[in-house]
Amino acid sequence: MGIKTYNPYTPSRRNMTGSDFSEITKKTPEKSLLDSKKKNAGRNNQGKITVRHQGGGNRQKYRLIDFKRNNKDGIPATVIGIEYDPNRTANIALICYADGEKRYILAPQGLTDGMKVMNGPEAEVRVGNCLPLENIPVGTEIHNIELYPGRGGQLVRTAGVSAQLMAKEGKYATLRLPSGEMRMVPIICRATIGTVGNSEHSLINIGKAGRKRHMGIRPTVRGSVMNPNDHPHGGGEGKAPVGRSGPMTPWGKPALGLKTRKKNKASNKLIVRRRDGKSIK
Repeated sequence: MGIKTYNPYTPSRRNMTGSDFSEITKKTPEKSLLDSKKKNAGRNNQGKITVRHQGGGNRQKYRLIDFKRNNKDGIPATVIGIEYDPNRTANIALICYADGEKRYILAPQGLTDGMKVMNGPEAEVRVGNCLPLENIPVGTEIHNIELYPGRGGQLVRTAGVSAQLMAKEGKYATLRLPSGEMRMVPIICRATIGTVGNSEHSLINIGKAGRKRHMGIRPTVRGSVMNPNDHPHGGGEGKAPVGRSGPMTPWGKPALGLKTRKKNKASNKLIVRRRDGKSIK
């Protein structure tokens, strides 16, 4: 994928960049794999806003992605096309199994039309193939990793990232995640070989406010320009400091550095090293 720039015929166009979609080979989605996507603008079942700054945006259909890839073992599949997915940063690949069934998977880097992919313990260690961690050599770059056997890939799914299989010992495999965290995962969990494609997604410059609105993201107002009854940072003459020991949320809780993870969480024993380099105690 490449990054395209625009002629600066308006101030917002001057720094705007976008994808040239050079990896995309199929423009129209597979109708049988589409589902409706209801908008709730950050509201819960009572109509109350629980997630702020959401609403509007372009109408989208959800693409049904096969994150599990566990009930087509041993059946080869051919890549039909690479598609854009508005619901995620990564591109997706439409594959057709030998029995005629079509499914979407995350498109890894290097996967192109006509290539063969396979699932299961007997599959080769090749880009796009999905197999258990116990069958993957140490040092391999992987993505779409299961955290619990049979639940489907939950880790390492965003554009341009990959984890590395560092060791295998007993019932667990040790992974180095993109954040730098070292974590143990059951060795019977599945993962897909390769790095997630669309690696230059993080280099895109949005350029204008309207483009964010198209994504369904509404404006965010700084607390320091509000009144004291609306935000802890509000009030004061001119550009005043926040007046607290540190930044606060609108509800008076610390905004930076507050640890929210439970100290006695069961999965602590599976984290070998945190992303900040410290060990879990």
